[in-house]
Amino acid sequence: MKSGLHFLIAARRSEIDALEQLARTSELVGAVGRLVHALQRERGLSNVFLASRGARFGDQRDPQIAECVALEQAVRLGFDRLEAEAQGRAGDGNHTRLFSRIAWVLPGLDGLPALRRRIGALELQPAQATAAFAKLVAGLLSVVFEAADGATDPEISRLLVALFNFMQGKEFAGQERALGAAALATGRVDDAQRAQWLHLVESQERCFQVFTEFSNPALLALWRQSQSDSTLAGLERMRRIGTVHPGAAPAGGLPDPRLSQAWFDCCSARIDAMRTVEDQLADDLRLQCGHKTEQARRELEDYQRLLDTLAPRDDGERFFDDVLAPVPAVARPAEPEAATFYGRTLERSVLDMVQAQSRRLQAMGDELETVRASLNERKLVERAKGLLMAHRRMSEEEAHKMLRQTAMNQNRRLVDVAESVLAMADYLPR
Repeated sequence: MKSGLHFLIAARRSEIDALEQLARTSELVGAVGRLVHALQRERGLSNVFLASRGARFGDQRDPQIAECVALEQAVRLGFDRLEAEAQGRAGDGNHTRLFSRIAWVLPGLDGLPALRRRIGALELQPAQATAAFAKLVAGLLSVVFEAADGATDPEISRLLVALFNFMQGKEFAGQERALGAAALATGRVDDAQRAQWLHLVESQERCFQVFTEFSNPALLALWRQSQSDSTLAGLERMRRIGTVHPGAAPAGGLPDPRLSQAWFDCCSARIDAMRTVEDQLADDLRLQCGHKTEQARRELEDYQRLLDTLAPRDDGERFFDDVLAPVPAVARPAEPEAATFYGRTLERSVLDMVQAQSRRLQAMGDELETVRASLNERKLVERAKGLLMAHRRMSEEEAHKMLRQTAMNQNRRLVDVAESVLAMADYLPR
């Protein structure tokens, strides 16, 4: 029969295995982040290239595409490693949703060469290219989301939640760069573009707010340092030019097409600065995984040493021989006392470890539930938006605006309104 100590050792080994898997997943998240950043820049260049009918950024597209191809290969290798490591783990469902997301995103990566050829041939409108890149980036970010949702350590989970929301906010910033560059290059911004532009600004702010809630002081300080006052001032000035309604603009207030380059450069400076925060988040994630794994290994070694000490004496009745055997005429009283003390001390030690492990797991579970609440809220809001888009033929911006406006009118949380919409799914018009 196995002792409680055997199962504590098994628990630690299982925890180490889970942490090592999480470390490998975190490395993949870092590779995905680098690819997303490169694709965001390619999208911006492509939009200006299309809006200018090939007159601008043609010479910058080729090296950017080459960088994206190299980073894509690194991500694909990461996907392959995860799949190979999952072989032979019968019954391990930790990566089920993650692998499903990867399966969904791979056709998007496969379609990139054809998309690039069509952009190079000027066969697409800027909005079409933006939508194609945005769909692919959304798929890649969903891989990061599932990695965050599958994390079992609360501290690592917090970092993953912060990283996912930061990457999502940065993606909205990239979409804003692409939309604004294309719109300003044409010298006009229509109502649909204006509404989408404002939606992207609001979406960024929402994501960065969640990021700040799950970040540590050092990351927040780096985030503040990365956003220079001059860049933000220039960004806000050009945002006002692009999003103001023509009826509210001064005479002759159509955007100057030459602003497109200034807008692109300003947004690029801001997004490139965000990369420093993203890199630090990835580094913190890697270090935290290493720290947690090393700590678990040290505790495993302590347990194993204790088991090795106990094992030679736990051999049938020999463990009790010095207690149960008749006391010789000339006895050494210290020996039975030491043995009794040794046995009771071991029992207390193992029991203390079991209780400490139980308390630790309970605390981890409680904290993990708090961390995952943010992810669960996002799932509910996204499902409610999808339901409204399907049943009421709304755009994503319109669906989100409806949910947000309802929440404001009823003084309720957005997630509560989303839950109400989902509860009424059977009653929505088809």
